[in-house]
Amino acid sequence: MTLAACFRRLRRRLKADGIKGSAAIEFAMVAPVFFVLLMGTIEAGVIFFAQSALQNALNDTARLVRTGQTGCYTTSGGNCVAMTQAQFRTRLCSEVSLLLSDCNGASLQFDVQAYPSGFSTASNSSPLVGGTLPTLTAFNVGNACDVVLARAFYTWPVFTPGLRYFLANVGSSYHLLASAAAFRNEPYTTTSGGCS
Repeated sequence: MTLAACFRRLRRRLKADGIKGSAAIEFAMVAPVFFVLLMGTIEAGVIFFAQSALQNALNDTARLVRTGQTGCYTTSGGNCVAMTQAQFRTRLCSEVSLLLSDCNGASLQFDVQAYPSGFSTASNSSPLVGGTLPTLTAFNVGNACDVVLARAFYTWPVFTPGLRYFLANVGSSYHLLASAAAFRNEPYTTTSGGCS
């Protein structure tokens, strides 16, 4: 075999071997972006599901207020005892405790406010103060026929690195889940046909 033939053969072999690792190199360049987007998509889906679960839990718990069941929530020796803020939290958490890990902690805040004058006086302003969620303490379930606004907020920690800028809306690493239910209490204290 001549020297020129050996060089041609070697050149063909090097050319064939030169593309063997290209798929691995291309994957190494694309994989980080792919996995960050995949994790972000999954986390956005979980956040949406948590938001839906929080809204459903608030609707179910607010129904107790609307129907007047908070006025006689538990009986103590045959006497009716009104629902407390702690009992409202417990009831709310019982519906979402599997999804929201810090339900009984500072991550979950809620307030219930009654407006006897009607819907025109109700206010649903942002609870954020300086970009953080303060402790909410208002708990007034009102009377029959009062308008009531119940709100619940949960600070969800964002886990996906690189996408916190897009998913976080409280501070630099939390997403605020917000739910609200506005309704008029039923006329549970009278036998008349409705509220005036």
